[in-house]
Amino acid sequence: MKYSNIVEGTFVNRPNRFIANVIIDEKPEKVHVRNTGRCKEILKEGTKVYLQKSNNPNRKTKYSLISAYKGNSLINIDSQVPNEVIYTSILSNKVAEIKDVDLLKREVTYGNSRFDLYYEKSNSKGFIEIKGVTLETEGISMFPDAPTERGTKHVLEMIQSLEEGYESYIFFLIQMADVHSFKPNKIMDDKFSTALLKAKNAGVHILAYNSIVTKDQIYLNEKIKVLI
Repeated sequence: MKYSNIVEGTFVNRPNRFIANVIIDEKPEKVHVRNTGRCKEILKEGTKVYLQKSNNPNRKTKYSLISAYKGNSLINIDSQVPNEVIYTSILSNKVAEIKDVDLLKREVTYGNSRFDLYYEKSNSKGFIEIKGVTLETEGISMFPDAPTERGTKHVLEMIQSLEEGYESYIFFLIQMADVHSFKPNKIMDDKFSTALLKAKNAGVHILAYNSIVTKDQIYLNEKIKVLI
């Protein structure tokens, strides 16, 4: 995925989940944050960030914060991106596990959940639930960075879908390049971690891929090890 109208800034602080204060061209700006997660290990005062300037004159904020450096690693924090990256990657056969699909639909309802993608290919069909990951420690990426009851519900309904003949995937897109493995963040959310292990044991496919991130692009890179 490619962005347009990208500008550089310096992060100052984040008064709430939706707004941050950033210095752009030596001027303070209130900007929209495209991620309601905590991102505390990334968004620190003085951090170099990239923002997308909006062409909409009616917006309250001119800019959206989309990525930030953590050390030398650029991390995309745009929570709207993972679904698009994985959708286009599957259509272009870049995901080895889900190739040559005949049908790929977004936002499909199943039970009490709405899964991100639904696919059909040859004699199989299944759901794909996508989670964007921005938390990393020593090359290991983790999810979630805050408790997620909704995420746990999605995982448990994935298990139920298997019983009805679907082949289902939980797909973690790591929104950075410099990671070699993924694991659930048990300390942050034990219920989600337990549900994910249950899903794996039941036969739900757990995938994790990292990404190549530049100031104006993010795209799928390579499969990484899942530690469950």
